[in-house]
Amino acid sequence: MSAVTEPLSRKPSSDTRIDTIDMHTGGEPVRIVTAGYPAIPGATILEKRRFARDHLDAFRRLIMFEPRGHYDMYGVLQVEPDLPGADMAVLFIHNEGYSTMCGHATIALGRYALDQGLIKAGADGIATLKLQCPCGLVEVNVTATGPEKGRVSFVSVPAFAFALDVTVDVPGKGKVKLDIGYGGAYYAFLPAGTFGLDVRRSLTAELVAAASAVTKAVQAQIQLHHPDDPDLAFLYGTILTDGGDGATKPTANICVFAADEVDRSPTGSGVTARLALMAARREVADDEWRQFESVTGSIFQGRVAAHQKAGTFDAIRAEVAGRAYYTGSASFTVEADDPLAGGFLLR
Repeated sequence: MSAVTEPLSRKPSSDTRIDTIDMHTGGEPVRIVTAGYPAIPGATILEKRRFARDHLDAFRRLIMFEPRGHYDMYGVLQVEPDLPGADMAVLFIHNEGYSTMCGHATIALGRYALDQGLIKAGADGIATLKLQCPCGLVEVNVTATGPEKGRVSFVSVPAFAFALDVTVDVPGKGKVKLDIGYGGAYYAFLPAGTFGLDVRRSLTAELVAAASAVTKAVQAQIQLHHPDDPDLAFLYGTILTDGGDGATKPTANICVFAADEVDRSPTGSGVTARLALMAARREVADDEWRQFESVTGSIFQGRVAAHQKAGTFDAIRAEVAGRAYYTGSASFTVEADDPLAGGFLLR
């Protein structure tokens, strides 16, 4: 008798029950799956990411899309790590698919790991989580005691300036000058003032439309590459800034990523990439903390923690800090006769 093998691709059914713990960092949601998601095989984390995308995507839609989620929902899937020394490995999910890095989720995961007993604080009151993300290993430090209790910081993977002052032709906007930075994911950066907009005062819809147009133009006109893996070489989104540097007062930005999703936090991987761009221009000194503000007014702090090479790129490792909070927990189920059980999105 031949062995019975489970099909590679699966879809939710009436037997499905997915348990989550929900948090937010700077207002940006983090839905951490704790049980019920199908196993995600793969020898490496990028293989797991491809498997989840190609064979289990209906489960992502189930918990990210309405009626259980919403257009700007964000989530975390826990998988088996494949890097030596990693305490935890995760995939990041959103309205379009699977990110390679997420700073706001990493901050939430630091607090979650401490509260779940996955890591413990040392004599200095700091607990350290070695978190494997699709882009690499990230060190997360959680302050467990004292006046800074609850503060979480992470030290990024190597981040670098891919291109400075590159010109892109944006349909309807003309030729614009921008930077492209990598902080675990690639972003295009330019001041919102390029389009006569203000990050703090303009309508969100206007900012999203401008950022989305830039993303599409860069994707069509700029060929990205990454020294570690081709799976990392894609433009995740565009970050419009107020043109500030965060030295004497917070510099505001809005990150529009994936399928026009708006980050409510200052964007941890975006802050990392901004620091890499500042370092490339010698606009920030090592260990000098800068402040970054989101559309909700939430603040991340960031600094250049170290220098190294990433292939041929001069790279930094950034430390980014913020706070995360719990919002609840849920058990998501499916009724067999529900015509909208698979999820939908409205905007």
